[in-house]
Amino acid sequence: MLRPLYDWTLKQAARPNAEKVLAAISFAESSFFPIPPDVMLVPMALAKPERAYRLALICTIASVLGGLLGYAIGYYLADVGMKILGLFGYAGNLDAFHNWIQEWGAWAILAKGLTPIPFKLVTIASGMGQLNIFIFTVCCIVTRGARFFLSAYLLKRFGPQARELIEKRLYLAVGIFIAILVLGFVAIKFLH
Repeated sequence: MLRPLYDWTLKQAARPNAEKVLAAISFAESSFFPIPPDVMLVPMALAKPERAYRLALICTIASVLGGLLGYAIGYYLADVGMKILGLFGYAGNLDAFHNWIQEWGAWAILAKGLTPIPFKLVTIASGMGQLNIFIFTVCCIVTRGARFFLSAYLLKRFGPQARELIEKRLYLAVGIFIAILVLGFVAIKFLH
């Protein structure tokens, strides 16, 4: 089921209305769509490196707006949120993530927004956990902007060689950084 959707998304990158489709996918991925916008961002930025930052901005704005929809689904329609997460196999992770949001708040969003963990899990769980909407929005802007602008920078700077770095090693590096950051906060919490 996901492979045809992935292929369709990739084909959209070459169309004249690709920026609008990129915005729509970035918006939808933050609340219910299974394919990340990187599938379109990477080939579009490689094809026109001078537009890489514009594309990152489109992804960021649309993703934050979609994140607000995901938050609203979690806050007002928790049953619908559970069905969305269950449809993609994420409902089992929700309790652990919900607890993490309750304990770490903004830090959970900042960390998870950079990882390949589906952002819809973050947004819906934040709504269910009734995280402060202002904090949620600021964290979404920071974390999604960092993710998309870092990808745009790497694609613009290193071209096609950056594709492998982004797809494979970037998540590993970000994961290690987040693990160190989380361990530092855990250590501080237990030392006080």
